[in-house]
Amino acid sequence: MNSITFNNKKITPSKVVCIGRNYIDHIKELDNEVPKDMVLFLKPNSAISSELRYVSNDNHYEGEIGFLVIDKKIAGVGFGLDITKRELQSYLKNKGLPWERAKSFDGAAVFSKFVPFSSKISELGLELYINDKLVQKGDVAHMIYKPKAILEEIRTFLSLEDGDIILSGTPKGVGKYKKGDKFLGRILYRDTILTEQKWIVS
Repeated sequence: MNSITFNNKKITPSKVVCIGRNYIDHIKELDNEVPKDMVLFLKPNSAISSELRYVSNDNHYEGEIGFLVIDKKIAGVGFGLDITKRELQSYLKNKGLPWERAKSFDGAAVFSKFVPFSSKISELGLELYINDKLVQKGDVAHMIYKPKAILEEIRTFLSLEDGDIILSGTPKGVGKYKKGDKFLGRILYRDTILTEQKWIVS
C-alpha cells in the first residue's frame, strides 16, 4: 500500500476523493458546463505517489489543495497533483463512460508532505510553479464548494477512513508537461508557506 507523510509520520490512505469542476475559471478553460451538483470521483491507493512521472503525450497536471481526514474531520493539508490523461478523459466523457482510465492509473495522485492544520480554512491557498513560472494560483475563497460542504456531501454516500485524502479541485492554468520539467507546489495560509514540494518529471 502507498503512503503519504503527515506530521513526519507515514499514513496510508485507503482512497483519494476528488472534486471536479470546483473553480469557475477552470470550468471555462476546458469549455465545460457548470455542474448543478458536486462532481466527485475516486482515485485508489495504488494511484498515490511521491514522484511525478511523464505518463503520455496527453498528460495534464492539475494542482490542488489536499485535505487529510482523521476522525472524520480535516486534520491536515498538503499540495496535490491530480494527473490526468486529458485526451482520453475527453473521449470517455463524450462516450458517457467512467473516467477511471484517465484519472485513476498508477501515479495519478502525487502529494507533498502534509502538515497539521486547524486555523481558518477559508484563508488557505495554493501556488504551482513550473520551470520557475507561476502557472496556477487559487484559494478556498474561489471554490464553488467549500471544504465543509464537500465533507458533508461525501458523508451522504461514502465512509471516510483515517488518512483518506480529499482533493478539492483545481484552479485555471492546467496543461501538459514533459520529462525534465521542474515543479514547485505550495500550500499557503495567508502569505505563510505551510508546506511545499519540488519535483522533477522523470
